[in-house]
Amino acid sequence: MKIALAGPGAFGIKHLDGIRKIDGVEVVSIIGRDKEKNRQVAEKYGVAHTTTELEESLALPEVDAVILCTPTQMHAAQAIQCMRAGKHVEVEIPLADSWADAEEVLKVQRETGKVCMVGHTRRFNPSHQWLNKKLRAGELHIQQMDVQTYFFRRSNLNALGEPRSWTDHLLWHHAAHTVDLFQYQTGDEVIAANAVEGPIHPELGIAMDMSIQLKTRAGSICTLSLSFNNDGPLGTFFRYICDKGTYIARYDDLVNGREEPIDVSRVDVSMNGIELQDREFFAAIREGREPNASVASVLPCYKVLYDLEQQLEDAK
Repeated sequence: MKIALAGPGAFGIKHLDGIRKIDGVEVVSIIGRDKEKNRQVAEKYGVAHTTTELEESLALPEVDAVILCTPTQMHAAQAIQCMRAGKHVEVEIPLADSWADAEEVLKVQRETGKVCMVGHTRRFNPSHQWLNKKLRAGELHIQQMDVQTYFFRRSNLNALGEPRSWTDHLLWHHAAHTVDLFQYQTGDEVIAANAVEGPIHPELGIAMDMSIQLKTRAGSICTLSLSFNNDGPLGTFFRYICDKGTYIARYDDLVNGREEPIDVSRVDVSMNGIELQDREFFAAIREGREPNASVASVLPCYKVLYDLEQQLEDAK
């Protein structure tokens, strides 16, 4: 299978590293704004073709699918462009930064029949997979998920400390992980959602702090705190408060409420959530099926984000 990767930045590199471990898949084209950076990444990963234009890669007949690791504001339009060019597409989170765009991506996916998967990596992390199996089997029920998503990002830099050409967003990007995971793990619909945000950054034009509350039809609740102001441990930490035990997931690590480690090394074929996500994308293409984290399955998350956005706008 021949793959084009758009956006060889911090997250694009994670995909390239993961794909190296997957048999039968080859990255044949890299698309990015910076020609020199494209060249350096292509040389490191043995990719023959580079370009600054997505359209050029889409015109390559050997390309079967595209992975989009581009700025948030480009995701929906580029996903649509890929599918209309006859390519399967995996678009990094978030699918879109508006409800209308998210709906349009699903519409085009249904029109073209192409695999369109969204990078909701938490569905694939072994820690969350371990819990998902217990939840699906009825061995556990979530009473509350308490989640902290914390960064120290008062300037427009990416995960590698490099300047960004776009602005990140706590609601449409980072909250999307938890809103989707909460509905996925409970297997239930969010029927109540509330949000408040802190002051808007004078230069970035975004809220630097946010608090979100969610409730499902069956009564499970989620409390999510997000910040770009946190000068301390960084990342997202999930506390699952269940009817039979408490569990804390930190990326691919899982402990119980007493901080005793739980072995998740045999949950899947890898401990790398990005690699597992990509494996699912390629398997869905080969098997002609809908993938886990398909655009259709994650769309309820984006409806909740839209409703929260409207609530925040009304509160101004």
